[in-house]
Amino acid sequence: MTTRREQTSHESSELILRAAAELFAAKGYRQTTFADVAERSGISRGSIPWHFGSKEGLLLAVLERSVDLIRAGLAEEPAEGAEPEEVAAGFDALMGGADALFAQPTTKLFVTLLVEALEPGSPIHGRYAEIHHTLRDHCRRRLERLPLPPGLSAETLAVTIIGAGIGIHQQWLLAPERVDPEQALAALRTLVAGAVLSAGE
Repeated sequence: MTTRREQTSHESSELILRAAAELFAAKGYRQTTFADVAERSGISRGSIPWHFGSKEGLLLAVLERSVDLIRAGLAEEPAEGAEPEEVAAGFDALMGGADALFAQPTTKLFVTLLVEALEPGSPIHGRYAEIHHTLRDHCRRRLERLPLPPGLSAETLAVTIIGAGIGIHQQWLLAPERVDPEQALAALRTLVAGAVLSAGE
């Protein structure tokens, strides 16, 4: 049975994690301080290291929580053996899931933290790579149930879709006044549809 103290501790951790995720996405990891997180979360600065040990520990916890949210938000896998007339519906499910994924606040967080993950010896490199693997694997499993053009593997197309989605968000973060992510994602959907739906005809 959960005690009141344990419940309070869990609630405080969640407030800190949400605040840190928002700040890391908006300002980046290096520019975010414990004081910033304390102000945003309403939890005292001294409580943050008590919960997470260090700023690095907080970052890893934020990534862990974000992965859990992504996995919970991914749609159920379609049934095996889809009939040809179900190709369009299967494609809609695939791209609808991609649209929802790229619309999540976590996407901005992952794009912002890319530089941190690429630095030599980065503590988040492995976790960041696992996030990308989770996204590609989910996309690949859906694509494997759809007809694809000869020579185009589900794995390769999954890499392309996830890479394009993340790249669109990178451009939007750099120049939000010049890049419309919704229009760009719609264009991606049209291009993928041209390959997948024509192969099912």
